[in-house]
Amino acid sequence: MRNILLILSVSFCLVTLSSLAKSSDDIEYLNSGKVLPTNLPFSEAIRVDDTIYLSGQIGIKPGTLELVAGGIEAESKQTMENIKMSLEANGYNMSDLVKCTVMLSDISEWATFNGVYKTYFSGKYPARSAFGADGLALGAKVEVECIAAVD
Repeated sequence: MRNILLILSVSFCLVTLSSLAKSSDDIEYLNSGKVLPTNLPFSEAIRVDDTIYLSGQIGIKPGTLELVAGGIEAESKQTMENIKMSLEANGYNMSDLVKCTVMLSDISEWATFNGVYKTYFSGKYPARSAFGADGLALGAKVEVECIAAVD
């Protein structure tokens, strides 16, 4: 009797675990090509169920690896535009964002970034973290990665 119960318990656990495991069909790789060149070794965004994980964006001119000129304010604006463009290219929008992580090459420029950032939301802001980083891709002054929740 114990062996039968043990076998039933193990079988139940295996069925439960297999139903929780994600198959490659449950993961959608989103690469619009509108913001980032498609030959980079990462996806623009990944959708898993109702959650979208966006790769970090920097202030590059869409479709290139060239930073916009103009310093932290210009790069911050382009970074946020790139996030918006990436979301919209996949049928989502800024109001779907629930968490953003901000990396600044100079944390003393936080207020300037913040001034740009808040113009992209209508009073309901995602949760957010910000920190100073010693070196960002392509010498960028700011990088922002986000998570969105969608239906």
